[in-house]
Amino acid sequence: MSKASPALDALPPAAASALRKLGADLATARKRRRESLKAWSTRLNVSVPTLMRLEKGDAAVSVGVVATALWLLNRQGVLADAADPKEDLGALEAEVQQARRRHVRRVDGGKTAPAPVGQHERNSET
Repeated sequence: MSKASPALDALPPAAASALRKLGADLATARKRRRESLKAWSTRLNVSVPTLMRLEKGDAAVSVGVVATALWLLNRQGVLADAADPKEDLGALEAEVQQARRRHVRRVDGGKTAPAPVGQHERNSET
């Protein structure tokens, strides 16, 4: 058995919960297809114990195994969309804050003040 990764020890509870749900959902999908652990593990090219760990939501299971399991269900698209930049609200907020810092106006003796919200949008429409 390999050494435990510090990243796995620091896994946020929300991420661990999401992995447990994913594992349970993958187990349900396998059972609905009436596939045994042995047959499904063969299709995934993993051992039965690894498949059992996957279905329990073990974070140490390879992302490649997860991707293959999703592919077997024809659900690989959800993995491809997981970090879609257009859904990254944190990065969008950072870009908005950066744009606000670039667009400051000068007041009273050279001090700066943030441009009023929406000023840039009004000026760009004209």
